[in-house]
Amino acid sequence: MTIRVLLADDQALLRATFRILIDSVPDLTVVAEAADGQEAVALTTTHRPDVVLMDIRMPNVDGVAATAAICARPELSDTHILVLTTFENDENVAKALRAGASGFLGKGVSPEELLSSIRTVAAGDALLSPAATRALITRFLAAPDTEGFRALPRTITTLTDREREVTGLAAYGLSNAEIAEQLVLSPLTVRSHIYRAMTKLHARDRAQLVVAAYQSGLVQPHRGPHS
Repeated sequence: MTIRVLLADDQALLRATFRILIDSVPDLTVVAEAADGQEAVALTTTHRPDVVLMDIRMPNVDGVAATAAICARPELSDTHILVLTTFENDENVAKALRAGASGFLGKGVSPEELLSSIRTVAAGDALLSPAATRALITRFLAAPDTEGFRALPRTITTLTDREREVTGLAAYGLSNAEIAEQLVLSPLTVRSHIYRAMTKLHARDRAQLVVAAYQSGLVQPHRGPHS
């Protein structure tokens, strides 16, 4: 099945470059382009892409606000946001993740990494490397959000002990295979626990599960995955 992509960036040349790259492979296609966040929301509503490649800094409505608007609409729950930024440790990246983005990339990413990242996000997996996750958590995700992060559901208490354990390890950036090795489980079992935790916490994908784990206090940023 072809993955449908919407490009949201105020630089026409960059959009054209991304379009050529994405359309050059058989399993990806660009369905629309937006020059600002407002247009991105409107075109996402119209085209229902699988992935929106979203620039953070755009005129009028920026990428953070556009991400929040898209992720707040139930009918767009199958659309995943992949944030593009010049500064990978930008506070706005954390804001976009809180708003519902599935991951982020620096604009200096290689063509192969960009295509692979789109596929990863389209599959519902988080694009958060362990190092990037720790950096964002330490600086922003675990800090109080003074701009009104959506309250987490009380269903955090409905997670089983194993689901809490698996969610905590995922929040520290461990892959399913690494979690399986540490807990002596099969990767399939880990994936099942992750999926059930996401369902209970109403998390769109793994990235939102990570955000929920820290915002709820389920895991602490100063502790490691082996503590």
